Amino acid sequence: MDLQDQLKNLFPEHKPEKEEKPKEKSTIWLQDDPIICKYEKRKGKPITILEGYTGATSDFKKLAKEIKTKFSVGGSFKDDKIIIQGDLRDKIMELLKEKGFAVKRVGG
Repeated sequence: MDLQDQLKNLFPEHKPEKEEKPKEKSTIWLQDDPIICKYEKRKGKPITILEGYTGATSDFKKLAKEIKTKFSVGGSFKDDKIIIQGDLRDKIMELLKEKGFAVKRVGG
């Protein structure tokens, strides 16, 4: 007998309420044009590059920091591009789609 059954026995008239998680409101400006996610090799090492964001630079830097901490990877922000170490295109694209961004995959 699990906890739910025990509670139903103790309180037969009680109807449990379904808890809804509030959607996370993104503070980052979402654009209509897709962010370009591409793969390159520099000095023999794979990197993922995100470019094409037209919002504020500070928002793009916040996004870069969030990606680096979420996936525990190194990276940098240079010339309005986020450069992430490793080939993480699929994971990054999934994260950006969850946030509401349109993403376009380039290069393979």
